[in-house]
Order: sequence, then C-alpha cells, then structure tokens
Amino acid sequence: MNLHDAATQITSSHEQHHEADTRLHGRWLLLARMIWLALVVLTLSVCIASLPDYFTGLQTVCRLDACSYGQLSLDTAVTLQRFGLSVSSYAAFMFALSTLVALVFLGTSGVIYWRKSDDWMGLLFALIFVMGGTSSVLLTVGTRHSAWRLPLTFVGELLFLSFFLAFTLFPDGRFVPRWTRWLLVVFCILSVVYLFFTNPFIAPFWIAVPISLLFYSLYVGLAIAQIYRYRYVSNLVQRQQTKWVVYGLTANIVVVVPGLLLTLFFPRSLYPLVFTLVFNCALFLYPFTMGVAILRYRLWEIDVLINRTLVYGSLTVILTGVYVGLVIGLQELLRGIINQGSGVAIVISTLAIYALFQPLRRRIQRIIDRRFYRSKYDAAKTMAAFSATLRQEVDLDQLREHLLAVVQQTMQPAHVSLWLRPPEPSRKRKTWLLARSDEQESSLNMGKSQFFGSSSK
Repeated sequence: MNLHDAATQITSSHEQHHEADTRLHGRWLLLARMIWLALVVLTLSVCIASLPDYFTGLQTVCRLDACSYGQLSLDTAVTLQRFGLSVSSYAAFMFALSTLVALVFLGTSGVIYWRKSDDWMGLLFALIFVMGGTSSVLLTVGTRHSAWRLPLTFVGELLFLSFFLAFTLFPDGRFVPRWTRWLLVVFCILSVVYLFFTNPFIAPFWIAVPISLLFYSLYVGLAIAQIYRYRYVSNLVQRQQTKWVVYGLTANIVVVVPGLLLTLFFPRSLYPLVFTLVFNCALFLYPFTMGVAILRYRLWEIDVLINRTLVYGSLTVILTGVYVGLVIGLQELLRGIINQGSGVAIVISTLAIYALFQPLRRRIQRIIDRRFYRSKYDAAKTMAAFSATLRQEVDLDQLREHLLAVVQQTMQPAHVSLWLRPPEPSRKRKTWLLARSDEQESSLNMGKSQFFGSSSK
C-alpha cells in the first residue's frame, strides 16, 4: 500500500465516523423527514401568500423615521427620480432579485436533501436554506402592519434559532465543548423574550442595549467554541468544511458592513438603496460556501480561494489608494504648470498602476505565503535550492541523498524509498547477452541430439 492509498483510507474512515454520528435510520429518519417537509410547506405557504403585501411594501414610499427593509424613504425616492427611475421600476427590480435569491436557496436546499436526506445535519441546513431564501420577504413584510406579520415572525424566529443551532453543532453534530449547549438554551430563551415582549426594531433603550450586548456575547462564545473545535477536535475533512463556512460568513460581513455604516452615516442619500442591493447580492455567498461544506465536494479548493482572495483583495486596496493619491497629488502639482492637469494626472496614474501591478502582486503573494502558508513557502524554497543543486551535482549517490531529503522535507511521508532504473544502453546490452546465451544453448542442445542419434544407429 502506498502513501496516497493510506491517506485516502484514513480520510474515508473519518468521513464514515462523521456520517455515523449524524445519520438516521428507520423511524427516526421517517420522523425527521416528515418534520422537515411540514416546516418547508409552512414556510413556503406563508411567504407565497405574503408576496402581494411584499410587492405593495416595495411600491410604498415610507414617510416615517424607521422604514421597513427594502422600502424606499422619501429622500431616496426623490433621488431616484433625478436619475430617471421610478418607484415602480425599483419595486419590480427588487422583486425579481428576491425571487432569484429564493430560487438559488431552494435549489441548494433541494440538492442537499437529495444527497443528505438521511443525515439530520443535512436536513437542518436544507431547512435553513429554505427559510433563508425568503429573508427579503421576512424582513420587509415582517416589520410592517400586515396580516401576515405574525406568521412571518414565527418563520423568522425558526430561522434565527435553526441558524444558531446549526453552527453550535457544526460540523459533526456534537456540542463541543459541552458548555455550548447552555449557550443554545440561553439564546433560545433570550430570542423568545425579545420577540414577544419587546418590539424587535423599536425597543426602549434600557432594554435594547443589554439584550443586544447579550446577543453579541453569545455569538462571541460560539466563535470561541468553533475555534476550539477546529484546533483540538476536528479532523482534516471537518477543518476544510469549517474553512468554507467561515469564508462565506467573513466575505459576507466584509461586503455588507461598509454599506451598513454608510447607510447609518448618510441616511438621506442613495446608500440605503445600495445597501439593500448589496445585501441581497451577498446572500448568494451562503448557498455556495455552505453547500460545498455540507456536501463535502471539492473541499480542498478553499485553500486556493482564500489565498487568491487575500492576494487580490490586498492588491486592490493598495492600488486604489496609490491611484487616488497619485491623481490628487499630480493634479495639485500640475495645476500651475499646464491647463489640463486633470487628464494628464489620470494618464500618468494609470500607467503607474499598470507598471506596479505585477511586481506588487508577486511581492504580496510572497508575504502572504510566508505569513499564512508557511509550509508551502518552505517547500518552494526547498525545491528552488534543490534545483540549484541539481545543476551542479554530478555524483549519483549525493544526488540521491538530496532527492530523498527534499521529499522528506516537503511532503513528510511516513516512508521514502528510491529505485533507479538501469540506463538504456546497459538494458539493451543485457537483452543482447540473454539472446546470445539462448542461441548458444539451443545450438548445444541440437548438437547433443545429433550426437546421441548417430550413436544409437
């Protein structure tokens, strides 16, 4: 058995152990599927029935201080009209975008149910995707005075609790560490109290602040538990699953939070509208990243994805800052020299960015590899040193020792052995000698037969 087969068997055994912990059989499987189907039917029925109210809310201009999610304020509607866009066109676009988000979430849920319907963790995430696909309707109609507000609030509460439960148990279906079950209990009690005894969006200051701080502390505790699970409990496959989920959550936060801050600082601009669009588009990250994590399909590509994101994200930020700084600085410098300093500054800045792109990208790649992918960086340095040695070394024994050392350092296998095939001329000569010996042996046998035949006569 070679090293690759052994690693494959170890990974398969870990996966089978994970599936054995969360797989259902018999009556429990039937009961879980029935509960899942009932909740899916309830969610879809309530959301489909509330679609007319959702579209009406998108078409209604809000004249209050606190508007529902996706609803245009008076200032935003006036700004849209300056660009030649009406409230009806905005409502149609948002309705189409929400429908697309719902279809993507439902499609991901269907794939998970098709592949993992006998796994209760798969069923839980499939249910989360069904309810998460209706988040636009939940946030818009659930915060307005509508007949469907209470049913939608119930569905939103189920989504809230299911999301926290799923990431408390992810990825192996166990409470690790054990005190995380108490996090779940406190979260359930707190969310129910906050839902039924206070207004979730317009609550008194002395109630909203302590409850919000307690919610944040629960999420911090959940993050600490996941870090502990990742470092000390999870196996190789489970760590890759965790990377996919963390990547999706982090990317969503990085995309959404700046838009939210701009909305809070500039409420009478187009930033609230931009935030709504960005939030809906960022939702597409969840089906992709979490779907891959649950289905365990191409898990190891997350390392390449994280590497490219760090490199090109840092490169974009740096080049944007350099470009803005060059444009502003050159405009001030050329203003007293030539009349069209703005155009010249833009051209020079663009050429500078073009010249800096490749060297800066390689530099950032080396820094990130050295900082976050140390094993890959050390392996690349070892291979470069071996390439230099290969050009100068002529002793076969020394070269063999260098090759074994390089394999041991870069791949770290349990056992290393090297077999050298004989050179091609010696192999041909050996084949020729064997053929000559066969001819001589056949000639000798023929002579013996003729000798003994003549003696008998």
